[in-house]
Amino acid sequence: MSSSTGPDEQLLRILACPLDKGPLHLLPPDGSVTSAQALYNPRLRRRYPIVDGIPQLLPSSGEQVSDHEHEQFLKRLAP
Repeated sequence: MSSSTGPDEQLLRILACPLDKGPLHLLPPDGSVTSAQALYNPRLRRRYPIVDGIPQLLPSSGEQVSDHEHEQFLKRLAP
């Protein structure tokens, strides 16, 4: 895992949401000042921050996102 790029693909395959144990998706920064790399669970609409390249996966670290944020994240995840 590189601190500048976040978790690598192999690590992403084994990381799971601490609440529903399902897969997480890497949200790349979108270029805005407030955007940072994060892991996202679209099923529960929870975002987990990545701090200094380390995913923060405690249940209390996750943030519930609004409907608008959820739609924006889904667009960022689409290929």
